[in-house]
Amino acid sequence: MLPVDDIAKRIANLSPEKRALLELQLQKRKGLKEPIAIIGIGCRFPGASSPNSFWQLLKNGVDAITEVPPDRWDIQKFYDGDPTAPGKMYCRYGGFLGHVDQFDPEFFGIAPREATYIDPQQRLLLEVIWEALEDAGQVPSQISGSQTGVFVGISTNDYGQLLLQSPEVVDTYTNTGVASTMAANRISYLLNLKGPSLTVDTACSSSLVAIHLACQSIWNGESTLALAGGVNLMLTPVVTVGLSKLTALSPDGRCKAFDSRANGFVRGEGAGVIVVKPLSKALIDKDPIYAVIRGSAVNQDGRTNGLTAPSRDAQEAVLVSAYQQAGISPSDVQYVETHGTGTLLGDPIEAMALGNVLKRDRLWRGFADREAVLLEHINSLVQGKRILFLYMLAGSGFQRSSSV
Repeated sequence: MLPVDDIAKRIANLSPEKRALLELQLQKRKGLKEPIAIIGIGCRFPGASSPNSFWQLLKNGVDAITEVPPDRWDIQKFYDGDPTAPGKMYCRYGGFLGHVDQFDPEFFGIAPREATYIDPQQRLLLEVIWEALEDAGQVPSQISGSQTGVFVGISTNDYGQLLLQSPEVVDTYTNTGVASTMAANRISYLLNLKGPSLTVDTACSSSLVAIHLACQSIWNGESTLALAGGVNLMLTPVVTVGLSKLTALSPDGRCKAFDSRANGFVRGEGAGVIVVKPLSKALIDKDPIYAVIRGSAVNQDGRTNGLTAPSRDAQEAVLVSAYQQAGISPSDVQYVETHGTGTLLGDPIEAMALGNVLKRDRLWRGFADREAVLLEHINSLVQGKRILFLYMLAGSGFQRSSSV
């Protein structure tokens, strides 16, 4: 038997691909699932129309928060600093995308008349899906007819509300244009993809759950490739008015996560998609590999302090489950991305749950996070892409921690 040092030297001299294949063999011997490779990404975020421009925005510390633009709704009509004012909102700010009304239907083989009735969220998602496939080097004609799954997180239907305000404009294409299920199904139809096709709504976690389901589909053999992500657009004031009644929004347009000044979050728009496949297949096909997903977990609070109140016990349980699925000790985790809603209720609970799990058998190394506009369920994709870019930015405006 070779000495340990000699074995280590031989492993160190292996190519990255061979080291990864060796790791896969060790994973299987431990009874763990094969890691899932992220081979392509596409995105649209406030102030950033591509992954590269998103990186530049982060690197340069650009603030993409603005007042509500006039092409969404008249903020003067709906604004009132009093949270109890009927039909009003006390937050004037958000993270908005530009040109969401523009779309090239013929590129996707869609009739212009039909495109008029398709939710802009679905149209935007088609564009970002296409860009993610290009980034992954996946030719649409070559994956046509394959067991490729599509998993989409979407939790609002503002365009449907707008169209249905006037029943006389309802058309043959209205129902399919605004039905949330079509966000995933339309992609599968247009690209002729035969794997599972699901639209998921779990509120703020929709996109992350979509990625979880995509990985499960690959692990279960239902999909050989998967597209996962989500989209969110704010086209009417209704949801913002509702969140104002819950006093969930920050009146000054700043999400001060884990800060004693925390007073709510800021709504935002965006779309993000990742292309995933088994790591072994990605290595064989020489695909670009941004990162790997080793495990994931989903749970629910059950009957706790309230329908919308977070549960520390449930958060701890899902963290432990995810690390077990991945075969990773919490003590080995070196970087954490948080939900960070900027609320005095949610932030301390999240911090305590993370602390209780990650401190196990740990020599303290420190963690990092920074605040961001909350793009509702898209936030998980924003965070994922930040990790992929391996950025560490200062100057978040953090002053003093909230009590834990």
